[in-house]
Amino acid sequence: MNIHLIDGTYELFRNYFGAPPKKAPDGSEVGATLGLLRSLLMLLTSPNVTHVGVAFDHVIESFRNDLFAGYKTGEGVDPDLLAQFSLAEEAVSALGVVVWSLVEFEADDAIASAAKRFKKNKSVEQIIIASPDKDLAQLVSDNRIVCWDRRREIIIDEAGVVEKFGVRPQSIPDWLAVVGDSADGYPGIPGWGAKSASAVLSHFEHLEKIPDDRGKWKLNTISPGRAASLIQSLATNRTDALLYRKLATLREDVPIQEKLSDLKWQGALPRLKEICAEMGDEKIAMRITRWR
Repeated sequence: MNIHLIDGTYELFRNYFGAPPKKAPDGSEVGATLGLLRSLLMLLTSPNVTHVGVAFDHVIESFRNDLFAGYKTGEGVDPDLLAQFSLAEEAVSALGVVVWSLVEFEADDAIASAAKRFKKNKSVEQIIIASPDKDLAQLVSDNRIVCWDRRREIIIDEAGVVEKFGVRPQSIPDWLAVVGDSADGYPGIPGWGAKSASAVLSHFEHLEKIPDDRGKWKLNTISPGRAASLIQSLATNRTDALLYRKLATLREDVPIQEKLSDLKWQGALPRLKEICAEMGDEKIAMRITRWR
């Protein structure tokens, strides 16, 4: 069997900016939630989709905000989108799908924890992580754990990670640490770009293994002068680099309670009809053929 782990927060954002806006009878905006439901229903009715879990950032802030003041927050997010976070969780749960609602952690941490837990099960052939988030590339393993960009219909296995980032999955946190991630709010290390990071980390793998002596680099793609500049920048900003790597490293200790059997989709729950009616759209419920 395959397991599909969905980044619900990303999907909600994607539908907010991609699906038509829609007002519920009470005047609240519900277009993103309706778009998310349609998208998940399409997934659930696809061949070989049986076991699904969806992770949400119940609030955008997490423990990482305590580590770094510049880490992403809900500031600047449209209130009409923020207001749909709880509604989306309720609707997806009523669809009969396991929902992980994160406060201290982030949705990506729940996905990492679920992947770690369920990959040990011999009956699981493949874990498919539905998200284009760069952070999640660190979880990819051969062709058994892959990332799936649903919008562009691209599946990235371990070879795909190397092709895209120039490093193997285990080096992704180090790569993000020096390159930076504007979506998460940390800047990276001055002078380190994507190409230089890929060249160095594809050889040395982790920050601690990068020699301070440029004579030990022996990388044909980086000149001695460029190597000296990168070494100096890393030495000057090493504390920041290690902090950014910690921010980029996904936690695998989220207390996931569900067993593998709990992830099997058995059908929607009756309350979904009420939720859809409250949102002013009863067509979604009419499309569902499996109910509990």
